[in-house]
Amino acid sequence: MHETAKHEALMKEAARIVQDGNERGLHLRLLGAIAFQLHCPKYNYLTTRLHRTLTDVDLAGYNKERNEIEKMMREFGYVDEPMVTALFGRQRMIWDNKSTGMHVDIFFDKLEMNHDIPFEGRLERDNLTIPIADLLLEKMQIVKINEKDIIDTIMLFREHSVGIGDPEKIDSAYLSRILGNDWGFYHTVTTNLTVVQNRLDHYAELTEEDRRDVKSKIQGLLKTLENQSKTLAWKIRARVGTKTKWYKDVEEVSR
Repeated sequence: MHETAKHEALMKEAARIVQDGNERGLHLRLLGAIAFQLHCPKYNYLTTRLHRTLTDVDLAGYNKERNEIEKMMREFGYVDEPMVTALFGRQRMIWDNKSTGMHVDIFFDKLEMNHDIPFEGRLERDNLTIPIADLLLEKMQIVKINEKDIIDTIMLFREHSVGIGDPEKIDSAYLSRILGNDWGFYHTVTTNLTVVQNRLDHYAELTEEDRRDVKSKIQGLLKTLENQSKTLAWKIRARVGTKTKWYKDVEEVSR
């Protein structure tokens, strides 16, 4: 399938699953690359310009709704990966549609990677994706961040301002609250924000306005996070620093 056609098919399937889930009262919300595409309608052209490809549909859901989610996925022609379900079923399920070649990854209750991103109370905030702040955390929690995650983050900052009280802004208060309780998470996120900022000049496809805008927003967020009050546990852990591992290793799940 041509890359553009594949891209469109993935976007269409992602929207279909979420919208059908909404009609059934399910809180299935997109995360990953497709969520960034949908939340950045003005600047998602950067995906193509920076040679970012889409591969799978990634979703967040609540484990309490898992039986209904499974029923819907099977009705859509998907089959779960039995080994993944057996080992991680309460946290994650991987679904394949043999007729279309589509892959769908569903994470329940939280995204468990190098750091945890909890979904409780967050999936009701948007009808299509996880909140924008959680999209940012999804990328910034990756200790060994790669090119596609940097591109998605640049696109998110280019589209959205940083602030509070607006679902279309990157919620700095929420980020400050989450990261002010966990030094390890804070360290990974602030390190990666600096990496993204430093990579801006690497992309010749970006305009000077793109670079200035994204850099300004990242610097502003970094300052906000730095000035946020920290818990005692955060301060104690900060003294140890990187002498002790501050993140979890990610267990690879293969299809």
